[in-house]
Amino acid sequence: MGLPGAASISDPTIATFSREVRPLYAGINTMLKLPYCEDANAVSNYDVAFMGVPFDIGTTFRPGTRFGPQGMRRASVQYTSFYSFEMGVDLFETLKMCDLGDVFTIGNIEKSFDQISRAVAHAYTKGAFPVIMGGDHAIGYPCARGLAPYIRKPDGSPGRLGIIHIDRHLDTLEKDMDERMHTCPWFHATNIPNAPATNLVQVGIGGWQVSRDWVRGAREKGTYVLTMDDVEELGIEQTAQRALEIAWKDADAVYLSFDIDSVEAGYVPGTGWPQPGGFQPREVLKLLNLIAREGLCAMECVEVAPCYDVGDITSVMAVHACMEVLGAMVDAGKLPANRPPIDDADLNAWMGT
Repeated sequence: MGLPGAASISDPTIATFSREVRPLYAGINTMLKLPYCEDANAVSNYDVAFMGVPFDIGTTFRPGTRFGPQGMRRASVQYTSFYSFEMGVDLFETLKMCDLGDVFTIGNIEKSFDQISRAVAHAYTKGAFPVIMGGDHAIGYPCARGLAPYIRKPDGSPGRLGIIHIDRHLDTLEKDMDERMHTCPWFHATNIPNAPATNLVQVGIGGWQVSRDWVRGAREKGTYVLTMDDVEELGIEQTAQRALEIAWKDADAVYLSFDIDSVEAGYVPGTGWPQPGGFQPREVLKLLNLIAREGLCAMECVEVAPCYDVGDITSVMAVHACMEVLGAMVDAGKLPANRPPIDDADLNAWMGT
């Protein structure tokens, strides 16, 4: 495309200016070097829509997750073969994917929440599978809120949303420092009428950063908690089975929230609250794979803070997690979902929840 390469270049596909995936170190980064969906309404042409949520004013310790989407895009160039050796799945052959860009978040938590809910609602109601790149974990609430009104039973009646939350922290406070911070998403998400706490599973919890207030919040809500000790005792397969049973009980869709700090801190230094004792990378990838095979309505990957990273290894882990989920869904026949758009969807239907 454009200006042909120099006369000394024998490969006719190489132009003077990079206009393709090659070379990986060049070009204007989108997630996986996918097409940039500049017209937001055109997202209906895609099976999967990546979107960034550069938001970190909900952090209570180290900020920096506003740069998480940039870090994941930068690291994603290493995955542009789109092929999984283990699954034999080629995402590029199977799915139409795009990068929808970043949600316009601003210096106000609640207004940013409204922007996020509207963005997620838009992508989902257009028929795409949203992959949300955070951002701190406060976004879990507005993301779930943006999905909930549009979950439907097969007959079209309102449905129930289950949530699988993989993390080292419970995040069940009502408020922190008088705001709805990244310690609070699941208190508020489970106040959504069709996203009850009985369908929230919290996996990987433990360590010395889980406060008594969080524990009290989880107990009062009635969420189902699997600690890392539970995971070790049960094994990954039984952990996944237990999580799926709870999240899917009487539910019509499940949302996946993956916090990168659920992984052992030595593998993911680029996060705001690194916590030793978490999952080994191989363990969590297996868990994500098993969960995704039952089908999901959307996923988020949060708490990537590239400013604390070493060699982009945290961003690489985050991208790999997203690819594992998509690959497993394709391998299990859950993607492409071929879910028709919801015509004339009210993108403000989440307001008041």
